[in-house]
Amino acid sequence: MTVYSDLFSDSADWLSHTLSNATADVAEACTELPDGTVIVRKALGVLELTPAPGRSNPNNEALIVSAGVHGNETAPIEVLNGLVNELLHGDWQLACPMLLILGNPPAMVAGDRFLDANMNRLFHGAHQKPEYQGLPEATRARQIESLCRDFQASHSGQLSHYDLHTAIRPSQREKFALYPFVEGREVPPQQCEFLLEAEVETLLLQHKSGTTFSSFSSSQLGAESFTVELGKVRPFGQNDLSRFTGIRDALRRRFRGEPAPQPAKPTFERLTVFEVVQEILNTGPNFVFHVPDDVANFTEYAPGTVIWEDESTTYRVGDQAESIVFPNRDVPVGQRAGLLIRPRHTTGA
Repeated sequence: MTVYSDLFSDSADWLSHTLSNATADVAEACTELPDGTVIVRKALGVLELTPAPGRSNPNNEALIVSAGVHGNETAPIEVLNGLVNELLHGDWQLACPMLLILGNPPAMVAGDRFLDANMNRLFHGAHQKPEYQGLPEATRARQIESLCRDFQASHSGQLSHYDLHTAIRPSQREKFALYPFVEGREVPPQQCEFLLEAEVETLLLQHKSGTTFSSFSSSQLGAESFTVELGKVRPFGQNDLSRFTGIRDALRRRFRGEPAPQPAKPTFERLTVFEVVQEILNTGPNFVFHVPDDVANFTEYAPGTVIWEDESTTYRVGDQAESIVFPNRDVPVGQRAGLLIRPRHTTGA
């Protein structure tokens, strides 16, 4: 049997197997590549990859890469699937242990962001809340947490996690990353260089712990984790993958254990860093959000502008301009309706 049939039965590849079995309970499967690399399908849409015994791991790292936590964000899914196909075809050899995750298969099939609950608000134990009990997305978040804990416990190298997304609205900055808050932690320079290698030139520093996948992996697993936004939502087959070569090539380089390219300019001259100053929450029936539905990410608001209000609070921009990211009035009570950010430093490329 070929490695494809070992892992994916009659399906053409990892993605098609995941979509074809989106609601099935699939058993674990395993195969070994001719070079000794072992690949285990731990669960539907989850592959654990271990390099051949004795192979050097020059960067002394382990990687978790996820996509499809929101089912309609398809380009990163296609990028990951393409990299898996390259490996299975023997185009290159794996140097570091990896866990690759397609997060929400039923939503991927439906072409929707989620079905019952936003999975990227169900991590860091949030899936245990009473309102989510019995929901498939809560069960899947719990399963993914468990698989990630097992993976982290099995590997001693520095763990990094990149949770890949595309945005539901236009953005004045097409590609950007969010760095989850962990008390006392600063972004390592080599992680900034990786983002720039992936053509991600904007970084948002979050100001408190959250319930996203990357927040879970950073706070609970000690990973250097990022939520990476790579462009605009498109259906499967309608993505211009030439716009995603940066992340594809940067990940492939890491998978192969190759050294980072030497930057032509210092990081601080190329990376724009923002910090979150306010998380906007839907406070209930009297919550009024004054940001239009069609506004782009990174739209700037002048000092004094009213952003939101309810019966007890009116939030105005302070004495410095603030920009909005992820504005969305149609979220449940208690969930995030947007983030307000300010530059930490901005320098020209």
